[in-house]
Amino acid sequence: MKLVWISLLLAFGFSACSTESNTNHNKGVYMLIDTSGTYTKELLKAQQIINYTLSQLNSGDSFVVASIDTGSYSEKDIIAKVTFDDRPSKANQQKRAFAKKVQEYIKTVHSSSYTDITGGILQATQFLDERDTRTKTIMIFSDLKQELKKGYVRDIPLSLVGYEVVALNVTKLRSDNVDPREYMDRLKLWKERVELGGGRWDVINDLERLDKLVN
Repeated sequence: MKLVWISLLLAFGFSACSTESNTNHNKGVYMLIDTSGTYTKELLKAQQIINYTLSQLNSGDSFVVASIDTGSYSEKDIIAKVTFDDRPSKANQQKRAFAKKVQEYIKTVHSSSYTDITGGILQATQFLDERDTRTKTIMIFSDLKQELKKGYVRDIPLSLVGYEVVALNVTKLRSDNVDPREYMDRLKLWKERVELGGGRWDVINDLERLDKLVN
């Protein structure tokens, strides 16, 4: 699928935002993007997904984009965050500013040596739990290979009741071509961790399925 139409959403404005009060009816979306190694080459796809997500969110909804790097259990990794204003014109301004901030980040990002996916998920749940949104979605743009710096402890249960966790663009590593079981094992591991924590799990590698996001 050609993703030109996603760019058109920016050129002609994002979707209209409801003027109704969204208290307890709003959506919370937290997107984690992998910045380790050569995965930074995939970030233009992440930007397209972010722009699409922006087009689907309305007044009162919250959206955060944060990086996954060496130690992701930190607000310092947040690239952009927003809760959209009740006024549609103001909300659309916020969306354009959000998209610009992400674009600037992608232009200057440096790859990290480690990948703390667990820390990113923990940070995401803390943020969304505070917002008390009706729906909570964590999107993970990563190859799902967690590599931790020595001394980091991440053998921690995840509390994900009421959450949907969606893995995006789970690329195959060179070692996966040698032994495909490594790829399948990564998917199985994260599925089990999410479901053990009470969450729902999905994988979207085909960008034609983006309409499944942010329901």
